[in-house]
Amino acid sequence: MTRSLLLHLIAVVLIVQAVSWFRERSLLPTETMAPMFYHSTLQHGWFSRDDLLGKPTVLYFFAPWCSVCKYSMPNLEAMQRDGWNIVAVALSYEDRSEVEAFVADLALSMPVVLGNDQLAQDYQIKGFPTYYVLDSEARVQRKSLGWSSRLGLELRVR
Repeated sequence: MTRSLLLHLIAVVLIVQAVSWFRERSLLPTETMAPMFYHSTLQHGWFSRDDLLGKPTVLYFFAPWCSVCKYSMPNLEAMQRDGWNIVAVALSYEDRSEVEAFVADLALSMPVVLGNDQLAQDYQIKGFPTYYVLDSEARVQRKSLGWSSRLGLELRVR
């Protein structure tokens, strides 16, 4: 009984890993430089890829209509409060107020970049949420597509 349960568990883990690999293969390759960008932020400033230099960063792409994004944002917010460098990038929104409402509803304090279709194309965003973990030189170290628990996020960024 125990052996059968263990084999089923291993099979599930392998299937989940295979599906993740398949979905993530279209994202930017690891060890490549993150594409340059320069966009306004929800906080009425400007933000560029070069602002990420010098510190490892989780670059999180979301859409305000995405329910999975809504459930994963509190994990990122908690990580930021614990000292992680997190930058959220809003994509696929109608207008600024839609992003403002999403951020206010979740009481987010992280920087929120107002992205556009070109930024989504440059970062090869095919679904939400998408995460990139960048090193201090803005090179892609890890990537993920879809929901993740806080533990899952922390394991990916280490």
